[in-house]
Amino acid sequence: MYYWNDLAEVPSDIGPTVVTIGNFDGVHLGHQHVLSRLVKAAREHDAAAVAVSFDPHPAAVHRPGNAPVMIMGPADRTEALAATGLDGLLMVHYDLELASLSAEEFVRKYLTDGLHAVAVVLGHDARFGRGNTGDLDTMRELGAALGFEVIAVDDFDALPEGPEDSRGRRCSSTWIREALAAGDVRTAARLLGRTHRMRGVVVHGAARGRELGFPTANLAPESTGLIPADGVYAGWLVGADGTRWPAAISVGSNPTFIGVSRQVEAHVIDRPAEAVEDFDLYGQCVGVEFVERLRGMVAYTGPEALIEQMRLDVARTRDVLSTESPAAG
Repeated sequence: MYYWNDLAEVPSDIGPTVVTIGNFDGVHLGHQHVLSRLVKAAREHDAAAVAVSFDPHPAAVHRPGNAPVMIMGPADRTEALAATGLDGLLMVHYDLELASLSAEEFVRKYLTDGLHAVAVVLGHDARFGRGNTGDLDTMRELGAALGFEVIAVDDFDALPEGPEDSRGRRCSSTWIREALAAGDVRTAARLLGRTHRMRGVVVHGAARGRELGFPTANLAPESTGLIPADGVYAGWLVGADGTRWPAAISVGSNPTFIGVSRQVEAHVIDRPAEAVEDFDLYGQCVGVEFVERLRGMVAYTGPEALIEQMRLDVARTRDVLSTESPAAG
């Protein structure tokens, strides 16, 4: 997949293309539904399949104090978009100047003049142009005037056989954020089509886990990906080379100890005894994937009670992951 940071980087002979636009935070099943239709349409038109996205998220520009936390970091989003079969991704810098473009100005500059689009694929909730005044009907009008086809894609019902209150609900980034805020990483995974992942550099912590017999890989505070609710999770630690290890993951401030800031740390389970001392991930960029929440955070009476609980957490992690595929999230 070609990646362009600016319209000026797009080759002048790029056309024809079939294009879609969106933030694609999470690249969830709803996004994948639209992108699958995009790729199919591009092949039918003998054209390149191109997605136009924005960085930063528009809400970070218009509502900087109330913008949603991104579900995934830029590297994971690009990787997930590439996996859909896209030929190109144009990441447009979002600022007030871009936001001031009318719907027609945006379409002319980016879709027709810039990308030579012969078709545009959109979901029914798509909005674009100044004040989000452009919608699917607007795009159809512009398509008729400027000579491109508009393909509408219906909403995607991710959990048709799920809980009654979820049936018929549109798959959305908002729903995924709600699930992660509740620690419901199972629902988040069903909406994403893969396990939720954080990514970051392993840094030195207070070494309490090592002292207790459960050494952990601690993610740096600036790691990317939405942090789920505090608690202990079964999941996977993914090394920089793609190696995957089963892990018990702790999220929170560890209330048994005073003055510990919120952190994400993963204890790899079932390593051979001879490999324990050689297992050094400091400074490496790793992924942490959340499969199932085992429990919330609890303050224990002392280290002995905490050690016993951690033994139970490891046993439950082993049980949960024994039925899970270690395939990449």
